[in-house]
Amino acid sequence: MIEVLGHPQFRRLFTAQAVALVGTGLLTVALGLLAYDIAGSDAGAVLGTALAIKMVAYVAVAPVISALTDRMPRRALLVSADVIRMAIAFTLPFVTHVWQIYVLIFIMQSASATFTPAFQAVIPSVLVDEEDYTRGLSLSRLAYDLESLLSPVLAAALLTLISYNSLFLGTAAGFIVSATMVVGTRLPRPVAADRSIPLVQRITRGARIMLSRPVLRALLAMNLAVATATALVVVNTVVYVRDLLDGPASAVALALGCYGGGSMVVALSIPRLLATVPDRRLMLTGCALLPVGLLAAASIAGLKPLPGPGWALLTVAWITLGTGTSLINTPAARLLRSQSDTDTRTAVFTAQFSLSHACFLLAYPIAGWVGAGVGQFAAVITLAIVATLAAATAAQMWPIDIPSGAEKVMAGK
Repeated sequence: MIEVLGHPQFRRLFTAQAVALVGTGLLTVALGLLAYDIAGSDAGAVLGTALAIKMVAYVAVAPVISALTDRMPRRALLVSADVIRMAIAFTLPFVTHVWQIYVLIFIMQSASATFTPAFQAVIPSVLVDEEDYTRGLSLSRLAYDLESLLSPVLAAALLTLISYNSLFLGTAAGFIVSATMVVGTRLPRPVAADRSIPLVQRITRGARIMLSRPVLRALLAMNLAVATATALVVVNTVVYVRDLLDGPASAVALALGCYGGGSMVVALSIPRLLATVPDRRLMLTGCALLPVGLLAAASIAGLKPLPGPGWALLTVAWITLGTGTSLINTPAARLLRSQSDTDTRTAVFTAQFSLSHACFLLAYPIAGWVGAGVGQFAAVITLAIVATLAAATAAQMWPIDIPSGAEKVMAGK
């Protein structure tokens, strides 16, 4: 898998992604501490609102920006987004009011909603060979998982030496390095967009393409299954560890490590798996695993087992959820690539980015509000039902006799 870094353009882009991810991880920790300084015991509500603002920016802003910048050179677009994110990171240490956090987070996440789909859409033009592209996807997934595991540890180590406000400088430095890497990379120019098409049609183009193709319709359903698992882990890991199992704070990191570890093992294995297993079978296997992991979590919430069996169930559940989500997320971009061309690719990648995050607007409230108001058992059972229905819908929408398109490319080599 590492041999894909032999491509100079991809190596620079991957470095940009990895460093920016570390900066974003530091931002997550620093933002939580900033919210506590400003809002005290209401910090959770502040962060919850900031998360909702992030999702709204991802869902609503990404398609609009993509349509408005469809003729802009990709390198200029990516660097501009990094510069905006860098400027916001420098500004955050001077915030004194909650509303300022909300405004700055909306601007920063709008820039991220510009950067990420454009970045993802340009990689297929850099890694033209399908096997190299699959390796690149696995490496990218691995970078996300390592960031989620290592950034909190790095932040904790830095906080023994510096104040949390200085972590924002680390975030800004990450975006500076990212912009520098992109500036030095030659990227293909976008296909000249047809501006005679009305703006609204250009904004919705990617979504209309996804809804018109069985493979991509199935991917939309899989996105919802992934959202249910991710929401449980992101929102309620601390509740399971601290409340249901009465564990120490350090066990929260270990539980998250189980989820990340399951995902990382899959990311490392995907290139070999896809050499023999069709995309459909692999991704639907991931869909099937998610309800299993959620039901294991439900047994913890409903039965409240003794600590020994409870911790074993938690470990199995979180590893299963990490494995299932990675089996879906890692190959997803192969489907987007094979079901689009150079003219439609950015629109399709942007639609996937936007619509996949729209699923979180449903899953996060179920995990958080139902869990807090009705109980963890009700929340996780609801998520398991949604995941099961999403998996069944994906299997129905993607007939077994319709290949993803990526297999055709591989077979023709």
